[in-house]
Amino acid sequence: MTLSVIDWAIVAAYFLLSTVIGLMFTRKGGESLNEYFLSGRNVSWWLAGASMVATTFAADTPLVVTGLVAAHGVAGNWLWWNMVMSGMLTVFFFARLWRRANVMTDVEFAEIRYSGSPASFLRGFRAIYLAIPINLIILGWVTRAMIKILTISLGVSPVLAVGICFVITLIYSVAAGLWAVLWTDLIQFVVKMAAVIILAVYSVRAVGGIDVLKVKLGEHFGSGDAALSVLPVGVTSAGFEAYAWMPILTLATYLSVQWWAAWYPGAEPGGGGYVAQRIFSAKTERDGVLATLFFQVAHYALRPWPWIVTGLCTVVLYPGLADKESGYVRAFVDHLPTPWKGVMMAGFAAAYMSTVGTHLNWGASYLVNDFYKRFIRKSATEAHYVKISRIATVFLFVASIGVTSQLSSIEQAWKFLLALGAGTGLVLILRWYWWRINAWSEISAMISSFVVSIVAFQTVPQRFAEGDPNADATIMLLTVAISTVVWLGVTFMTSPEPDSVLEAFYRRVRPGGRGWRRIAERAGFGHEGIEGGVLAWTNWIAGIVAVYSSLFGIGKLIFGETLMGIVLLGVAAAAFAWIARSFRGEGVDGSKVSERSAASRQQALDQAAAAPRPSPG
Repeated sequence: MTLSVIDWAIVAAYFLLSTVIGLMFTRKGGESLNEYFLSGRNVSWWLAGASMVATTFAADTPLVVTGLVAAHGVAGNWLWWNMVMSGMLTVFFFARLWRRANVMTDVEFAEIRYSGSPASFLRGFRAIYLAIPINLIILGWVTRAMIKILTISLGVSPVLAVGICFVITLIYSVAAGLWAVLWTDLIQFVVKMAAVIILAVYSVRAVGGIDVLKVKLGEHFGSGDAALSVLPVGVTSAGFEAYAWMPILTLATYLSVQWWAAWYPGAEPGGGGYVAQRIFSAKTERDGVLATLFFQVAHYALRPWPWIVTGLCTVVLYPGLADKESGYVRAFVDHLPTPWKGVMMAGFAAAYMSTVGTHLNWGASYLVNDFYKRFIRKSATEAHYVKISRIATVFLFVASIGVTSQLSSIEQAWKFLLALGAGTGLVLILRWYWWRINAWSEISAMISSFVVSIVAFQTVPQRFAEGDPNADATIMLLTVAISTVVWLGVTFMTSPEPDSVLEAFYRRVRPGGRGWRRIAERAGFGHEGIEGGVLAWTNWIAGIVAVYSSLFGIGKLIFGETLMGIVLLGVAAAAFAWIARSFRGEGVDGSKVSERSAASRQQALDQAAAAPRPSPG
C-alpha cells in the first residue's frame, strides 16, 4: 500500500498530538504515586469511562472480530458478548465498593480484606502474576496484531513501525503516568472510532451495498439468518437448534458459566484490573459508577458494529482467504482512498497505543505499590517511588518484546487467558459479600485454576475434532468445577479471618447483605441489606437488557430491518430510564451516594481508621 504525503501528514499529526498531550501532564503526574497511578483521584466519569473503552479497543480487536464473523457470522461474537452480565454486576454491585475501599490497586485489596502472612503472600504473588506473565501476554498479542497489520499494509519494516508507536507511548506513559494515559485515550478513542466507521462505509460500497452484501452472505453461509442472526440458534421443523459451530454445550457454557466464573482483563467478575484503577481514579462514587456504566454500553453496544460490518464484507471480498483475521487489513489497503488511508493508519496506531499505555501504567502500579513499596523499600519519598515507577514501566516495555515473538494466534491467546482465569470468578465475587472467604480461598482458587487449565489445554483438545468449540467449553467446565471444589474445601479447612479484620473491612466498605450479618451486628450496624436492595438487582437486569437491546437494535437498523430496530432501541431507552432512577437526588459532586447518611459513613471511616491493622506477616 502506498501512502500519499497527505496520509503521512495525518499520521504524523496524530503522533505529535498524542506526544504533546501526554507530556503536558509530566509535572502533575510526577508529584506522587497517587497522581502517577490514580490521577489524584480527581477524574470525571466521562474521561474515566472513555479511557476504559479505549483500552479494550486494541489493534487486535478488529482483527479477532473479523475472524469470528468470517467463520461464524455475527453470532460468533458470543465468545465475548456474554461478559455483559459480569460487567453489569460491576456497575451496580461493585463500583461503589471499590471506590470506598480507597486502595491504589485491586491487589492491595488483599490486605484490607484478609490478614497475616497469607494476605501478604496473596498481595505479592498476585501483583507479580498479573504485572508480568498476564500483562505481558496481553501486550504481546496486541503487538503481534500490530505487526500483522503493518506487514500487510506497508512496505516498511513492521518492527520499526511498531517500535515508533511503542516508544512514543512509552515516553508519555513514563513521564506523566495515568494523567497522560487518560487524555491520550480520549483522543485515541475518537480517532479510531472515526477510522473504523469510515472503513465500514467503504467496505460496504466495495461489495455493492447492504442489499448485495446480505444476498452474498446468504449464499456463503447457507442462509441470511446464519450470517446475520445475533443469536447462535436457528429455527428448524423441530424448533430452535444451535448452529453446528456453536453446540448447545458451548452456548450454555457462555451464557451460564463463563461470564461469572472466568477472570479476563476488562471483564473481571467483581471488577478489578484497569477497570478498578479507573474507578479508584474517579473523584466520587457516582463518577465511578457512571464511568463503568458508560464503558459497558460503549464496549458492547456502540463499538462492535463497524468491525462486524467490515468483517462480513471481507467474506464477500476475500472468500478464499486462509487467514481470515487479515481480511480486515486487506479491506482498508484495497478500498480506502487518500486521505482516509492516513486516518486509518492513525486509527490503528491509536488502538495500539491506548492499550499499551494502560497496560504499562497498570502493570507498573502492581510492581511498585504492591511489591517494591510493600516488601522491598517500605519508607521512601514520593519522588523515589515515582522514579521506580518509571523504571518499572520501561522494564515492562522491554519484557513484552520477548513475549511477542512467542505468540502465534491472537484468538488462541484470548481463549488461553480465559481458561487460565476460569474458576477464580466466584471467589472474586463472594469475597465482597461473604465473611467466611479468606486469603487461602483466593490462593487455592488461583493455583488450582492455573494447574487444571494447563493440564486441560494439553489433554482435552485431543478428544475432539480440530476446531470443535466443545473442547473450549469442556476445558472451561472442568477448570471451574475442580477449582471450585478445591477452594471451597480449603475455605472450610482453614480458619476464618479474625473478627477485628472483618469488622475493620466492613466499616470501611459497608457491603451489607446476609453474608455479613454477624459482622454487621458486631460492628453496630444491625441487619444491613446489600446497598440498593431489590433495585440493584433490577438495575442489573435492566442494564443487560439495555446493552443487548441497543446492540441488536443498531444491527437491525444497519441491515434494513427498521421497525424491529426502532422497537429494540425503544426497549433499550426504557431500560436506561429505569436505571436513571438510581441517580435521582444524587448530586453531581457524588453527595448522597446512598440511603446511608453521610454522618454514618464518616463514623464508619473514623472507626476503620482506629481499628487494629492486619499484621503484615
